[in-house]
Amino acid sequence: QVQLVESGGGLVQPGGSLRLSCVVSGVIFSIYDMGWYRQAPGKQRELVAVITGGGSTNYADSVKGRFTISRDNAKKTVYLQMNRLKPEDTAVYYCKAEVEVVVTIIHDYWGQGTQVTVSS
Repeated sequence: QVQLVESGGGLVQPGGSLRLSCVVSGVIFSIYDMGWYRQAPGKQRELVAVITGGGSTNYADSVKGRFTISRDNAKKTVYLQMNRLKPEDTAVYYCKAEVEVVVTIIHDYWGQGTQVTVSS
């Protein structure tokens, strides 16, 4: 059974920083793309950032220059460093991983989400 567990969310003032982490555990053959998504109240879930197995990254326009996604393959962990946070960044943040559980069998797995609140 594959599990993703996020941590690092919380309450921060505008302009502040947070670092989210997401650890993948379970029986895993390989991990491909890993990403962070967020969902604000009343809105659809949206992509924040994604990183490929080779380290290529892509960001939503709203977070470019403020957020940085990275991964540690040995630790099966993806990170999201969030700087210069704004109130509009407030949302539940979810991580997602493309996991090859056995050769050629690949599924998307999601974490349970972690709340990020940006408010003074």
